Amino acid sequence: MGRFISYEDRDAVENAMPYESRDLPKTIYGFLSQTAQRFPERPAISFQLLSGERDHAVTLNWRDLLARVTETANLFRSLGVGPTDTVAYLLPNSIETPVVLLAGATAGIVNPINPLLDASQIAGILRETGAKVLVTLKSFPKTDVAQKAAAAVAEAPNVTHIIQIDLNRHLKGIKHYIVPLIRPKTTVKHHAEVLDFEAATSSQKHTRLDFEDVQEDRIAAYFHTGGTTGTPKVAQHKYSGMIYNGWLGGTLLFDETDVLMCPLPMFHVFAAYPVLMSCIGSGAHVILPTPAGYRGEGVFDNFWKLMERWQCTFLITVPTAISALMQRPVNADVSALKTAISGSAPLPLELYNRFKAATGVEIAEGYGLTEATCLVSCNPVDGVKKVGSVGIPLPYTHVRILNHDDAGNAHACGVDEVGEICVSNPGVLPGSTYTEVDKNHRLFAEDIYLRTGDLGRLDADGYLWITGRAKDLIIRGGHNIDPAEIEDGLLSHPAVAFVGAIGQPDGFAGELPCAYVELVSGASVTVDELIEHARNHIHERAAVPKYVEVLDELPKTAVGKIFKPDLRKLAIARVYNEALAGTGAKVTDVVDDKKRGLVARLSRDGQVDEAAVQQKLGEFTRPWEWG
Repeated sequence: MGRFISYEDRDAVENAMPYESRDLPKTIYGFLSQTAQRFPERPAISFQLLSGERDHAVTLNWRDLLARVTETANLFRSLGVGPTDTVAYLLPNSIETPVVLLAGATAGIVNPINPLLDASQIAGILRETGAKVLVTLKSFPKTDVAQKAAAAVAEAPNVTHIIQIDLNRHLKGIKHYIVPLIRPKTTVKHHAEVLDFEAATSSQKHTRLDFEDVQEDRIAAYFHTGGTTGTPKVAQHKYSGMIYNGWLGGTLLFDETDVLMCPLPMFHVFAAYPVLMSCIGSGAHVILPTPAGYRGEGVFDNFWKLMERWQCTFLITVPTAISALMQRPVNADVSALKTAISGSAPLPLELYNRFKAATGVEIAEGYGLTEATCLVSCNPVDGVKKVGSVGIPLPYTHVRILNHDDAGNAHACGVDEVGEICVSNPGVLPGSTYTEVDKNHRLFAEDIYLRTGDLGRLDADGYLWITGRAKDLIIRGGHNIDPAEIEDGLLSHPAVAFVGAIGQPDGFAGELPCAYVELVSGASVTVDELIEHARNHIHERAAVPKYVEVLDELPKTAVGKIFKPDLRKLAIARVYNEALAGTGAKVTDVVDDKKRGLVARLSRDGQVDEAAVQQKLGEFTRPWEWG
């Protein structure tokens, strides 16, 4: 593990040699084999089905993991999966999930799918990626994953085989015997052949691959983004980008003695690359607590005891989870913890301070995106952390802040000038980021810099700050919601003329969906009726607006387009004033600051409780100041 304290360390790594000259494996199977050879007996992955600190857990060492990946890849090849064919998985976290990810990328192209999507969206992804095989759960109590999988495959004629993992093998005692008696029935008819994962893989050779692991770079993963309007976009990832993420973790962050607590889902790039690939790159040990991770029953209540049980040195987290953890006492010995790494959404300063006070540990905030095979920047784990920034670009990652004019020409921004964040690194695939060719149109600046759609600035020290989003997504607890889904749902009401959906600030989720509505002239409808209509016409539960307000007229541009910055100002003022009730302060206006984005200006309304103001507004990510 190298040093990662300052910009100089980053540059020293980069200046040592060109990235292409580094002696790195060409394939994921080669990457894993190297680690299994170095640390055969060291633990690689641990999983516990239940969240108790003494509940049964299962662990694979690196030699075991390689054997399981080998037999699983051999199974996929035996079912007709070649290097350009797709193995999808619809799985929560389990000891088998990383095995399927690595084996899928070895035999063909692996396609993780979010089990929280509805069956028709899952079917759309299966068709878009042309998946031949779907690995999913066998029907199990308290989850509908198996039922969704069957319904999705019924709409995806390209899937020839469903392979089912039975979580019951991770249960002990009486519970193990009860599950078969109460297992929910799957009634949907489909055409695919169904296999049992354990039986099918154990019949395969586990000592070597039955096929040549061709030593060249290729597309090895399809990760979908968002997932709220029709079929989500599908990003393509090469071996080289996946290994780049793992190399970064092994070079800058972890070694074989580290233990990473990862309650994030393995269908998300954050868990798949900065976590799993970094563990392969370093030999570190990853812990997966319960299939649902942070959402698992009892996980938050038992969290600190689980950290003590496994002697975790790193915590991989997101702001919503930090917020939930700070509502519980740190009731265990977490002295092994070195740092927490947070991503997926901006981290409020108040949460950072509370976490540091409770644990004695700092949080290093980072930035990545699915389209770049994840990692872009990170605050130095052992160096200066600028809270609110997403740190410094990682070695061999080049970030430019650009503004594009109407003709599509790019203009570079100066220090602290806000523009679109554009990224080039070994994880970026110029020209072929998405599977659909037309989605790559105008996606690159100067043919190499991925236009992220995020707005930001680079400060004088080279730290990256995200100030907003050009592409308008609402990010609820790390989950991307397309405002168009909300707008289309509400526009289907006959009384509604215009809708503007935005993310309103939320101390727990970062943002919550909110909608402003303008009615048809002469029409009348209540807010409750509109919310009920939204529930019935918006597919995804997470996208149903938490707040709806009817305005006489929505703000619009000269060409009649709804002007969302004004709606965001309304939402910030409303939410902040609700939070400030009783403190003696209130928001008088929200201004657009070139460096910081939208800033709430406060005035004093008599005697002000300054500490309460700091605490209340510190829970949000947006900046504020006294007017």
